[in-house]
Amino acid sequence: MPGHTDNEIVIAAPLDLVWEMTNDLENWPQLFSEYASVEVLDRQDSLVRFRLTMHPDENGQVWSWVSERETDRDALSVRARRVEPGPFEFMEIRWEYAEVPAGTRMRWIQDFAMKPTAPADDEGMTGHINRNSKIQMQLIREKVEKRAAEL
Repeated sequence: MPGHTDNEIVIAAPLDLVWEMTNDLENWPQLFSEYASVEVLDRQDSLVRFRLTMHPDENGQVWSWVSERETDRDALSVRARRVEPGPFEFMEIRWEYAEVPAGTRMRWIQDFAMKPTAPADDEGMTGHINRNSKIQMQLIREKVEKRAAEL
């Protein structure tokens, strides 16, 4: 059965700042702790094709893949998918943003399936993504809130 995750966090910062910082792909290595580099391969209006490369994992393995990401500022959402799925049969991600009384709610919804040869099955990857999403969202919240306090 395919994997599905749904994680969210409230960031005490204006929506425009959260949107700007989290959709600045070239700055992702400074925003996320897991990404070593981002290379933009093609940009056409709101659609960007890019290569993400992670820092080596605990076994020294460096994971890298190409994704596409399309932002829709009016709908406060982003749709992304892996073009080079690597160990995934498919990986689709939706980011949703909403203004809330305490600031901005950012939500990540991921749907995926692992290949039979992958180092983890759907259930194992669901657990990993849920754990890691909480870590990355907390880091993002801290960095965006720090920036908001400086403005």
